[in-house]
Amino acid sequence: LRRAGEGDLSACAALDLTYETDYVWQVDLRDEYGAIALSFRTGRLPRPMRVTHPREPRSLDHALQKGDYVVVAQGGGRVRGYLHMRIDPGRALGWIVDMGVGRPYRREHVGSGLFNMAYQHARDEGLEKIIIETQTKNYPGICFCQKHGLVFCGYNDRHYRSDDIALFFGASVR
Repeated sequence: LRRAGEGDLSACAALDLTYETDYVWQVDLRDEYGAIALSFRTGRLPRPMRVTHPREPRSLDHALQKGDYVVVAQGGGRVRGYLHMRIDPGRALGWIVDMGVGRPYRREHVGSGLFNMAYQHARDEGLEKIIIETQTKNYPGICFCQKHGLVFCGYNDRHYRSDDIALFFGASVR
């Protein structure tokens, strides 16, 4: 695990970040009698859905140019995954806007290593909160967040270019 450099961008862009899922978080929004009721529930799909990663590879280039925190996991001479976190010192917040692990390297704790490195960086920077965003379709990502102690803290129904809904999971940094 290390900070990313410009030489890592093509390797990150080449990672296969697609995934399949049997579950999604379904949104139920009701506006009745002046009150808005919102609920999320896990729904099983009738067949597995193949999902593409919502970010464009060029976003990492912009992140490096802006000085955002970008790290890569490397093993065997290959980039296996990456994480991009924006630091907002005014709100004492680290916002993980993008994270990906290549298909062949999943279930090898690459994502956990990247997250732990970002969490430690947030602590070192004196940040108070860390947030990860993910799609409602990304059930493996939702499970990852929950496994790492992050709790649901919000959503945006038009967050991604594809108009997919984004879920936000957060935790205090201690």
